[in-house]
Amino acid sequence: MLADDGAEVAFAGRSNSGKSSAINCLTRQKGLCKTSKTPGRTQLINFFELVQDKYLVDLPGYGFAKVSKKMRNHWDQVLSTYLLRRQSLRGLVIVVDIRRGISDLDQALVDLLGHSLPLHILLTKSDKLSRSAILKVVAKTEAQLEGQQQSVSTLSILNRQGLELLEQKCRQWLELD
Repeated sequence: MLADDGAEVAFAGRSNSGKSSAINCLTRQKGLCKTSKTPGRTQLINFFELVQDKYLVDLPGYGFAKVSKKMRNHWDQVLSTYLLRRQSLRGLVIVVDIRRGISDLDQALVDLLGHSLPLHILLTKSDKLSRSAILKVVAKTEAQLEGQQQSVSTLSILNRQGLELLEQKCRQWLELD
C-alpha cells in the first residue's frame, strides 16, 4: 500500500456494481482499471495517480464473489482497516447498480462511515432504466441518507450521463479546483 499522504477518493461497492468502469469513465481511459463480467475480478487495493499525490482508489468488491471464505474475510479486514484508518482518504464513492438499489452491505458501509467521511452514492447503469424510474430510485436513495456530507448521483458509462457531477465531487474532495 502507498504511504498515507496526499489525497485519495476511493470507490467501493458490491462485486460487479461498476466501480472499475466508473473510474475508467472518469479518467477517460478505457483500460486503466481491469473490468470483467465475472464478480470479484479486483482483488487488491489499486491506486491510480491523477496528479502528484492525488489518487483514485479502486477497492475490491464486497458481497458475491466466487472466492473462498478465507479470502472474503481477508478482504473485509483490509477494506475496513483502509476505510477507517486511512488519513489521506478524503471521500468515498459507493457504487451501486441502480437496478438493485442500496443493499444491506451498502447500507452497513454508509452506517459505518457516514459521519466520519464524506460519502457519495453513485447509481450506475442508469441507461438501463427509464427517466421516471431513475428519479424514483434517486429519491429513495436520498431518503436513506442522513448526513450533510452524503450525496447521490447517477452515471451511465454508455452515454456519460452524470459524469460531470461525479467529476465535480472528486475534484472537490481532491482539491483539484
